Amino acid sequence: MAVYKDNGKQYEGKKWKVSCYYTDWTGERKRHIKRGFETRREALEYESIFLAKTSKDINMGFGSFIDIYLEDIKPQIKKSTFATKVNMIEKHIRPFFKNLTLSEITSTHILQWQNELLRKRDADGKGYTDTYLRTINNQITAIFNHAVKYYDLPKNPCYAFKKLGKSRAPEMLFWTKDEYLKFSEVMKDKPMSYYAFQILYWTGIRCGELLALTRGDFDLEKRTLRINKTYQIVNGEEMTTSPKTEKSNRTIELPEFLCDEMQDYFESIYKLDNESRIFPISKHYLFKEMKRGSEKAGVKRIRIHDLRHSSCALLIELGYAPIQIADRLGHESSTITERYSHLYPSVQRKMADKLNQTFIDAQEA
Repeated sequence: MAVYKDNGKQYEGKKWKVSCYYTDWTGERKRHIKRGFETRREALEYESIFLAKTSKDINMGFGSFIDIYLEDIKPQIKKSTFATKVNMIEKHIRPFFKNLTLSEITSTHILQWQNELLRKRDADGKGYTDTYLRTINNQITAIFNHAVKYYDLPKNPCYAFKKLGKSRAPEMLFWTKDEYLKFSEVMKDKPMSYYAFQILYWTGIRCGELLALTRGDFDLEKRTLRINKTYQIVNGEEMTTSPKTEKSNRTIELPEFLCDEMQDYFESIYKLDNESRIFPISKHYLFKEMKRGSEKAGVKRIRIHDLRHSSCALLIELGYAPIQIADRLGHESSTITERYSHLYPSVQRKMADKLNQTFIDAQEA
């Protein structure tokens, strides 16, 4: 044991310290000291994880390895992404494997864990969605991949079984232009809600991008909107970070009517500056407003993100190419945009009608 009461001047026996030896990556034996622990237990836990990490001991507890994994990846991902990962791991992964070591987890344990997730139900008797199950499955696979790549675990036990869930939802909902116009008309009783939904539908930006917008992001003379950040609340903490992907940093050309509407909105905000959020609301607020407006307008319920699908579908209907739409929406590639091509079946009908007319014209020629 290398855990002691710290009798240094700074702590005078009120704290605990760790003092242990380890062998670094060059093979040199070194001493490691860490101070400031409130309890002996905290110090022992730190020592255990530190020595397991430096020795690449795959017989460490799986919970200890989770801590190592999170420490390793934290500097490489966004704060909001890290918080989401931690929440998912603590809720769905750590509790099931807490009594096992990293090396003793087998494909059978993974199968039992998958079955446990499939059995879970909420208060309404509903299980997790296929896309959420896939996200959880991808997370545990990533943990074991990390162990294989950096800590000499022989193999990833997740690869023996099919992944849970599906990578994409089976059905992509959207509003036609007429459905959206009915909805937007009834939202005019609350200007902030109305203008927020106008931006979402006519630009196709993500909800987090909308909530991060400031006055300075708009150039109404040039009719452009700059997207360079996203806003979300994770575990009660507000976060404004860089957008989802590199391609998400973009400048969007705005239709003239939308510039006029936003000018009216800006003039209605008292002492508006260039840095404050112009929509100081939450995704939950938009969800409730969307529910209210859908019911009042008599249109089907869709998700907030489905407004992005709706915007994409409208651009497809107007005849724009996937690569052009991808640039506007900030998709990483036009392949993502092409997934939306089925949303307007009327396009297929128009194609068939044109082919029919081409045939008739050829026969009459």
